[in-house]
Amino acid sequence: QVQLVESGGGLVQPGGSLRLSCVASGRPGGSYARGWFRQAPGKEREFVAAITITWNADTTYYADSVKGRFTISRDIAKNTVYLQMNSLKPEDTAVYYCGGRGYCSGSGCYDVKLYDYWGQGTQVTVSS
Repeated sequence: QVQLVESGGGLVQPGGSLRLSCVASGRPGGSYARGWFRQAPGKEREFVAAITITWNADTTYYADSVKGRFTISRDIAKNTVYLQMNSLKPEDTAVYYCGGRGYCSGSGCYDVKLYDYWGQGTQVTVSS
């Protein structure tokens, strides 16, 4: 079973940046996906970004609310997926979770129920 550990959260002012990391203890065989989701108090966990990883190419997906501000990427050698968050807004405040699943495409990558394993989450607070 792959285990995920997130880090990099914290308190940042509006307009600031943070980079979240998701380190995996193992690597699934074949193609797979990693996703970032977030959950604010009193709200459901929502999709933020995902990256599908295959032998020859990666594909990225973003929620409309973060397009142009957030970037998901990965480091093969470190078995780590990153979420670079720029131009942060107060409404980005939430606990951010990294999830893992088998290969997905399109809207299938957005569905929180289809992810098989999760990290413990890291708090991001955007406030002046």
